[in-house]
Amino acid sequence: MKTILKNAREQKGFKTREVAQLLEIDQALISKFESGTRKPTREQIVKLASLLEIDFENLLILWLKEKIIHEIGHEEMALKALHLAEIEIQNIKKRDTSIILSTLQNVLNEIEVLKTKIQSFQQFDLHRISKILELEYTYESNRINNNSLTLQETKAVINEGLTIGGKTMQEHLEAVNHHETISYIKDLTQKNSAVNEKELLSIHNQILRGIKPAHAGKYKNDALIIREISSFFSWYETNKNTLHPILLACEAHLKIITISPFESGNIQIALLLMNWILIQNGYVFATIQGDDEHKNKYLSILAESQNQNDKSIFINYIAQVEKENLQRAIELVTQ
Repeated sequence: MKTILKNAREQKGFKTREVAQLLEIDQALISKFESGTRKPTREQIVKLASLLEIDFENLLILWLKEKIIHEIGHEEMALKALHLAEIEIQNIKKRDTSIILSTLQNVLNEIEVLKTKIQSFQQFDLHRISKILELEYTYESNRINNNSLTLQETKAVINEGLTIGGKTMQEHLEAVNHHETISYIKDLTQKNSAVNEKELLSIHNQILRGIKPAHAGKYKNDALIIREISSFFSWYETNKNTLHPILLACEAHLKIITISPFESGNIQIALLLMNWILIQNGYVFATIQGDDEHKNKYLSILAESQNQNDKSIFINYIAQVEKENLQRAIELVTQ
């Protein structure tokens, strides 16, 4: 790690005192990091990776490796202990997922029954359900974003191209952009296109097109964001075939909110990404209603889940939302 830090600093043309000033770390410490006589803290690793444009995940792995070697590297049984630790870490990860699934299992079973019932419907009914749910999703999602168009006005703007008196151009664009983004995501799903960074940026670009063009399809100007997004997609690729789709979708939402990679539209993108993963796996949109009561509940549960570092709080909430939307879809055909 010491060599990587020194080489990265020299490639950027920084002197140790400049790095120290920029990161508010004592210059003597910077020198000791590069000589290997002192180890940075985790917080300092984050700062160094961002300033020196070093891959954060790789630097963190090297930092953890050196911590382990420092603690047990000279122990005769170190390798055996590491092997046991690896097994235990894997078991902890499996146990955490198992605990979440066990608390969710009843509602997941109910969701699968509802999903199977919907899949048995005629193509005509499926098409009609899809159109209604897409419109409702656009309307409710924009309401969360403080758009004042009613459901009928949203429908008129999208389907008939009407301009609604007393409503802003931005509100019209929000309705049209969201509807077109849903169509784009559905097209990606039909083509079995993978969830990836290129498409995430395309979706963000479509959502903000004509509204905030300077920010559309662009991350914040922060080198650390690029590293965190890269880590996010590494996580996604690792877990997409092993996690239950609802857990995968919810965790993806939580991670995007935590990273907050965009200047505008982070909540919309997190919700769109979550629903993209859901429809890829045969579910319907988990539409959160945008009135004050439901909006505040969503934001409160999101904050609680983050503050307590307990993803199960948010996952349980979204599972219930998905169940209600599946029931809503069935009612559209059977009522």
